[in-house]
Amino acid sequence: MHTKPEMVQNSGLRSDLVDIPTRRISLLLMEDDQLTCKSIGKIISLKFPDIAIHTAFSGKEGIELFKKHVLDIVVTDISLPDIDGMQAAVEIKSIKADTKFIVLTGHNGQKYLDKFREIGFSDYIVKPIEFAKLFAAIDKCCSDIMLPRK
Repeated sequence: MHTKPEMVQNSGLRSDLVDIPTRRISLLLMEDDQLTCKSIGKIISLKFPDIAIHTAFSGKEGIELFKKHVLDIVVTDISLPDIDGMQAAVEIKSIKADTKFIVLTGHNGQKYLDKFREIGFSDYIVKPIEFAKLFAAIDKCCSDIMLPRK
């Protein structure tokens, strides 16, 4: 297990390094355009080097990866070739209800927003992707995940 040194006050007189076990946050990126998926995955990994990133080019592939790794965050496109992002979200939430979802889509219609609200998502980002918004959404998900672990 990966450990992270943390400064701990000892009687207010000095600081000691103590190893505290931590678990790496994991993220699944589901995007059917392979070049886009790889590019977004690389950009996320540069901004968040401590996050384990898995990529899938279809909903079914994403669900299989999720079952194998039980991930913390899913960033998904709505339009996937076999099953759409909404169907994948329902199935993934049935496996791990507290999974954080960030939705990427070319659609900005209220219908999609309402459906994902029912399923439960952390953020909704309309393409073209503004990476500052994506990074802020991932950062918020990470904060929400880490709170219960403390």
